[in-house]
Amino acid sequence: MNQKQQRAIISLFTARSWAARLSAILILALAAFTWWNQNQVSPGQLTKGSSISGRVVGVADGDTITVLDADKKQYKLRLAYIDAPEKAMPFGQAAKSNLSDLVFEQQVTAQIDDVDRYGRGVARINKAEQDINLAQVNAGYAWHYTTYAKRTQSSSDFSRYADAQQRAQAQRNGLWQDTNPTPPWDWRKANR
Repeated sequence: MNQKQQRAIISLFTARSWAARLSAILILALAAFTWWNQNQVSPGQLTKGSSISGRVVGVADGDTITVLDADKKQYKLRLAYIDAPEKAMPFGQAAKSNLSDLVFEQQVTAQIDDVDRYGRGVARINKAEQDINLAQVNAGYAWHYTTYAKRTQSSSDFSRYADAQQRAQAQRNGLWQDTNPTPPWDWRKANR
């Protein structure tokens, strides 16, 4: 507790005017709010190379989940190496539904490769030895995000993901039912 907060507590009980007491209450409320937020775990506190395990409690879209660990801390995670259609895009809801079928209320392990500009952990998600990121590509509900993957993905994984996308396209799975689907990065750029 700093001196300003100590003075606020003293003023709260000793001040003669209500204005001084209200000011003290405001200072203490701000201190409590700051303390509470410092103790909350945010995805931005994840570090590259770390690992978390937990139950998936939320699926935001076809490439973003929320994991609750054993300590009841939540982590918002973006699936690495893939990019799924946004919810408002064709196949966006189907991509979310497919990911939900794969992991919602399931135990997963996440290997954190990076933390993105939105504070989400960028992670490789595994459920019982199944690569969930790759499963989204296999099902045709995500693109292999090669722009990012070229820099960070192992060459063997890069090949597996590229092959999975080619198979999904050839079989016209998921979003590949469209003859020329718009990649989400192009859609986001056009809709800024």
